[in-house]
Amino acid sequence: MEPLIEFKDVTKRFGDRTILDGVNLEVHDGQVTTIIGKSGTGKSVLLKHMIGLLSPTEGSILFRGEPIDRMSRKELDEFRSQFSYCFQNNALFDSLTVYENIALPLQQTTGMSQREINAKVMERMDQLELLEIPEKYPSELSGGMQKRVALARALITDPKIVLFDEPTTGQDPIRKNAIFSMIVQNQKRFGFTTIMISHDIPDVFFISDRILVLYDGKIIFQGPYDEIDRLRHPMVDEFIKSLEHFQDELTGLYSRKTFTKVYERAMSQKKPADTVSVAVFTVNDLDGASENLGHATAQEIVQSLAVYIDEHFGDVGISNRLGRDQIVTILAFTERDAAEGLMKNLARDLQERGLMDLQVSTQTARSYTLSILAGLAEGRAGEDIDIISERARSLQNEIARFQYRPR
Repeated sequence: MEPLIEFKDVTKRFGDRTILDGVNLEVHDGQVTTIIGKSGTGKSVLLKHMIGLLSPTEGSILFRGEPIDRMSRKELDEFRSQFSYCFQNNALFDSLTVYENIALPLQQTTGMSQREINAKVMERMDQLELLEIPEKYPSELSGGMQKRVALARALITDPKIVLFDEPTTGQDPIRKNAIFSMIVQNQKRFGFTTIMISHDIPDVFFISDRILVLYDGKIIFQGPYDEIDRLRHPMVDEFIKSLEHFQDELTGLYSRKTFTKVYERAMSQKKPADTVSVAVFTVNDLDGASENLGHATAQEIVQSLAVYIDEHFGDVGISNRLGRDQIVTILAFTERDAAEGLMKNLARDLQERGLMDLQVSTQTARSYTLSILAGLAEGRAGEDIDIISERARSLQNEIARFQYRPR
């Protein structure tokens, strides 16, 4: 498949300083590509090259196979019109209302009539649940609401590619994951390609199709996150080591790296014929929960589920957030009957107590049913944990159901 954007041996110098040094990378259509790296390593310079605001000193940049530097002025304008940019601090104009902020790109870059602009803005505001605040000013909005307005403005011109520069800076774990949820959900809805700079590890990995690691002016890794630790490089070693004792901020559970290490250590104490139980828990239709209850509430649901799992399995198992909506628990030294008993106790407790401290402030005009799924499977000691987890996922059944009604 031809890359959407491709860098071939791209070098950028500013005087005697080399910022990008022979960069090779690919960005694929319809995916979420996240660029990570230390501060000051040239990530923003990389983004500016992608949209043609900077030209390489050496090398070439291709868009759908065509070199950008060979485009005519008209072709370059058409190329740039396919991009939109979501700034780190939202960059909303304080003197303009929400409606005026969103309408601004159409007023400045198109020949649309005021009637056409109004229809387009109202449609986008409806899609992003902003219809109740068109006359409000940015200073009157919460940080999360400002992010939605900034995204609406970025999407108003129907871009093919949206660039996000540190979209979750300064946010707490709930808001951070809510913003990521908003990005990925709207990417699915509108079909744009996402290119993001982020330091929020590991949260950003749950929504990323590809990771690009920029180090010392070079891309030293590009691919899915689960392949990153195969690369032998000081930056990757440092990066992986930093995650070894890292707890997931949202759930408080083990990081993926620690989870794997603890599993391997536990398996070294068992015989090959011994069995191990694995449970997988899923928030059913997390995107639906985000849309109906709000992105922040959806993340509180995942967080609350993790608390229950830790209460019931923390003393006998190890747990890890497997994805945006899933948690996996390994019961290395628990018999199947005992594991089933723990599962039943958790299900009963979850149904009786509900999702703890969950504050639903939804504007939906209809009720919403949320359910939690769980599956339990056995595997052999040393068997790949992903294989056992997939088996447990295929055996999932509903263990709790909650009904939310609009206020």
